[in-house]
Amino acid sequence: MTEIKNGVIGDIIFRNKENGYTIAVVENEEETFTAVGYLPFADAGRCYELTGSWKTHPSYGEQFEVSEAKETMPASLKGMEEFLASGAVKGIGRKTAILIVAKFGMDSLRIMEEEPQRLAEIDGIGPKKAASIGEAFQEKRALAQVSMFFQQFDISASCALRLYREYGEAAIDIVSENPYQLVSDMYGIGFKKADAIAEKLGIDRNDEFRIQSGVKFTLNYYVGEGHTYVPKKLLCEKAGQLMDVATETVYENLVGMAFEGLIQIENLEGQEVVFLMAYYLAEQNVCRRLGAVNQASLKPIQADLDTLIQITENEKGIQLSDNQKFAVKSSLINGISVITGGPGTGKTTIINAIMNILDHSGLNTAIAAPTGRAAKRITETSGYYASTIHRLLEYYYSEGEDLMRFGKTEENPLDYDVIIIDEASMIDILLMNGLMNAVVPGTRLIFVGDSDQLPSVGAGNVLRDMIDSEVIYAVKLTEIFRQAKESLIVVNAHRINKGEYPEFNERDKDFFFLQKNGEKDMLETVKDLCARRLPAYFTDCDAMKDMQVLTPVRKGLLGSLNLNKELQAVLNPPDPQLAEQKYGERVFRVKDKVMQIKNNYQMNWKRLDDFTEGQGVFNGDVGFISQIDKEFNEIVVVFDENKFVTYDVTQLDELELAYAVTVHKSQGSEFPIVIMPVSWFPPVLATKNLLYTAVTRGKQAVVLVGSMNKMYAMVDNNRIMDRYTGLSFRLRNLL
Repeated sequence: MTEIKNGVIGDIIFRNKENGYTIAVVENEEETFTAVGYLPFADAGRCYELTGSWKTHPSYGEQFEVSEAKETMPASLKGMEEFLASGAVKGIGRKTAILIVAKFGMDSLRIMEEEPQRLAEIDGIGPKKAASIGEAFQEKRALAQVSMFFQQFDISASCALRLYREYGEAAIDIVSENPYQLVSDMYGIGFKKADAIAEKLGIDRNDEFRIQSGVKFTLNYYVGEGHTYVPKKLLCEKAGQLMDVATETVYENLVGMAFEGLIQIENLEGQEVVFLMAYYLAEQNVCRRLGAVNQASLKPIQADLDTLIQITENEKGIQLSDNQKFAVKSSLINGISVITGGPGTGKTTIINAIMNILDHSGLNTAIAAPTGRAAKRITETSGYYASTIHRLLEYYYSEGEDLMRFGKTEENPLDYDVIIIDEASMIDILLMNGLMNAVVPGTRLIFVGDSDQLPSVGAGNVLRDMIDSEVIYAVKLTEIFRQAKESLIVVNAHRINKGEYPEFNERDKDFFFLQKNGEKDMLETVKDLCARRLPAYFTDCDAMKDMQVLTPVRKGLLGSLNLNKELQAVLNPPDPQLAEQKYGERVFRVKDKVMQIKNNYQMNWKRLDDFTEGQGVFNGDVGFISQIDKEFNEIVVVFDENKFVTYDVTQLDELELAYAVTVHKSQGSEFPIVIMPVSWFPPVLATKNLLYTAVTRGKQAVVLVGSMNKMYAMVDNNRIMDRYTGLSFRLRNLL
């Protein structure tokens, strides 16, 4: 039976800070009772009208289970004092609370809300503090209202806090008008959640907002899978299924969306396709600017290239093969060139040779890579400074437009004669667009990478499209050099790439296969390898930093989510000395290895060695938790050994444990030791291409654990997930 109870919160016994579930002692003139339920912002001293029913807990007895809570104003001067002294309003302690109530009585809360400047009439409260108290009170009230409103839609307290930070006091009005805006504005809220809110708000299933949101959600889903466009027929079918509306309804709305500039409908290679506008414009612009740079006149090199190559060989003590010499020459005589090849084919040697020649020629050169880890590796192996592409382009966050911008643009271009981009297979179309906007014709642009690896995490297939267009000059390196041939990792990578089965378990070699039949055995073996066997065998390796478990999938016993939970338990188990923070099903603990799983362009970071500061943490960045502050609900993560980033608990959906990561997320990284389970995985993931990418991540050792037949099946599976991209087609048409 539903009842309504009024009372003051006497004490908070328990609160889950993530979802707001609270156990509180409530007092009124007649009784004291225990209330349980969703009360995320209830503090001692605050008054509530609680709607709910009584239940009996087997251990704790009778409790009032709250279904709805509405904050009310204190009914007495004593209650007012207790409320203000409870810490509910930042800046007010007990002494200040007594002074405020003594001055304004039962009008105190109205004064704080409507005339906060009058608080300065009290001794000890200046105008600045009065304004601060007023702002804190307004925020507390508004946040409580937002949270209570979203409670009916099963949105957690932490998510409500994110909504408040995103929209402010207008959160309720914005979501009530168009709940589908949450899909694009709030990471972690998908179409189905927004649709459920819309249904409760009474929004019609054929409402224009709903159809457009479903179309954009479907397009964004395909973008997340790497595509820059979707065939129109397929888009309408998938969006119709998502929303449970007729395909014709989706067709009808596409025209209006195109008219508003939200999407672009284009006839591409004989079929109608649909782009989100940003990806259409990016492809068009990249194609046009690649053409301009490729055909421009170049600043001449003031010496014979053969002579410069000979000088470089003598200075560096190297001997380039004929194909390597050809790659060096072609990169210096063409506006744009691509050098591609697998491990051990000398790509790094070629970069070093090109840099030496450019030094002798007096040409101003920059080297960059898509990730910080890849850039750091280039610096270590070449001796030349390399930056990330983002840093090269001087990225910054544009708050008003809620996106990333670059300081280097067409109006303020990069001032280099030559730009070398390594790990070019990782470049997606939006990053490529930013790069090409900042490159002026006359610049030599050299892309180096392995086109046989998995394509970029972001949308597009830029390196492969440039090669397939056959209008960008490309050299493929195939010869494995003598020293590299001594590594079974290198040899097997090439064998796998050619569709041949790898060799393993040879004495004094670096490629191992441990036959295990069941997934439970595979899991236990992976854990034992990480915790005991490999650290004992490779005594110079750190299990946390130098060993990386890779897996094709996220879900399942051998997926990254479960592997992380299991590996955390053996590599960084619970310890009274190590603070931890629970977030959903995950537990984050000091020393944990973690990964950022989305681009956050406004996240602040600091370096403690040189005190530099900046913004931007990117999808795939790996770091370690150095501190968890339970009082302020903050976690500090260290990336790249000295880049400190502070997360609050509402941002923890951007972090995952990284003891195990998917092969896709490992791109651009190298690890001393790679361990990968091999079991049944979906055929779209259990491919030769994926196995090749995983194997090439390891440098000192690769250990595969599982079924030999399943590994052979991966080598035999030459399925490549073709991406819907238009860059290759556009380049062929343009050039």
